[in-house]
Amino acid sequence: MTGVPTSARVTTGVPPAGSVRTGPILLALAAAGMVVSVQQTLVLPLLPQLMRTFHAPVTDVTWVFTASLLAGAVATPLLTRFGDMFGKKRMILLALGMLLVGSVICAVAGSLGVLIVGRAVQGVSTALIPLAIGMIRDSFPRERVITAIGVVSATMGVGGSAGMIVTGLIADRTASFHPVFWITAVLAAGVLALAAVAARDVGARTGGRPDYAGAAVLAGMLVCLLLAISEGNAWGWTSAGVLGLFAAAVALSAAWVAIELRVRAPLVRLNLLVGARSLSANVVSALLGFSMFAAFTLIANFVQAKPSVVGYGLDGSVLDVGLYMLPSTVTMLLFSAMAGRIAARIGPAFTLALGSAFVALCYVWLFASNGHVYDVLMFSLLQGTGFGIAYAALGTLAVQHVPMDQSGIASGVNSLVRVAGGSVAGAVTASILASRVTSGTGEASLGAYELCFLICGGGAVVAAAVAVVHGLRHTD
Repeated sequence: MTGVPTSARVTTGVPPAGSVRTGPILLALAAAGMVVSVQQTLVLPLLPQLMRTFHAPVTDVTWVFTASLLAGAVATPLLTRFGDMFGKKRMILLALGMLLVGSVICAVAGSLGVLIVGRAVQGVSTALIPLAIGMIRDSFPRERVITAIGVVSATMGVGGSAGMIVTGLIADRTASFHPVFWITAVLAAGVLALAAVAARDVGARTGGRPDYAGAAVLAGMLVCLLLAISEGNAWGWTSAGVLGLFAAAVALSAAWVAIELRVRAPLVRLNLLVGARSLSANVVSALLGFSMFAAFTLIANFVQAKPSVVGYGLDGSVLDVGLYMLPSTVTMLLFSAMAGRIAARIGPAFTLALGSAFVALCYVWLFASNGHVYDVLMFSLLQGTGFGIAYAALGTLAVQHVPMDQSGIASGVNSLVRVAGGSVAGAVTASILASRVTSGTGEASLGAYELCFLICGGGAVVAAAVAVVHGLRHTD
């Protein structure tokens, strides 16, 4: 049963948390998180170019994005659990090493298949963010945890915008996709060296034997679920392939729960997923993941739409997309640093609700007014404010109630449901945009985009409500 202790704790052999210099650790983790986030979005603007380069249909080229997503979903619970067992620094270095190797594979790829393999290897690095959050909880004084988590969490949005800018700058100068990945490889090598020097393991490790059966079944379930979500539009939601994948995901999920309830040292203690304090944090994470990932694709397409053809958009370039999102980068960094002070006054749950409210407001603005450059800039400002506050509080809420030796996997589970929420966002928004087109153009209508903005805003409103309820129920 899940209540059985896993094993005796094993100390790391390093000084206690209070004697560790936290500044270099935060610098290394923030830099690493930013590079990992860059790789998640830099391929999105490249998809049309890759279709031309490899003479491949969109259903094949989208695997360049899907492969990274699936690899990250499988790797996150595994590496975060292993981080609790054997040390988070080891797993952080492994994640960065996989990012470096995957980037080099992509940089030398001469075929679509090799590029997809490289992207899958890159995707393993997604596990770094929850590992970093776990290391912060181990290493930092209690009063600085929320602020530090906020800084690292903010790198998700900062890196996403930076990825767009890097891709845009290169796309303006060359038709080749290779330079993008060489840049990622150089950045990965740099942060790998920085993390090796600055990151420190502090506290206890659980040790023990890995739950190989649970890991294998969980990996199969995640692949089936996220593959069905990612390919639903391409294959058809009622196709035998998609329905079969969903059925397999349900069956494997049931098998995984049975395994986790039986083994002495489960991969994921179920109370970290659906426990009284964990469930609300995971629900909010999925909803905010939906809103954040949707923004990357929706805004990129909307900004580049030509008003003379479809009647909306800003006729911008890939570089313009990144530049329009710069205000989000600034406000996310600013407010993530302030989140600790806010949480000290009103608590992490209500801080999370406040951030989610700002996220909802940015989508409401774009739904109501979207015809000018200043509309997108205001969206960007509000979005960065919201996610800066929300993700700092969310990272704390996900781990504050669990034992120190389970902080990595608790953060990993929270990160996993965020990825799942992002996958659903891609499927839902793509379905809406494909079903509502402007007559004579085949392009999505303005009403389709506005409906997507409204749905994303509604998800953020629900996230705020869940956070408020959590704050009222759990006052300690």
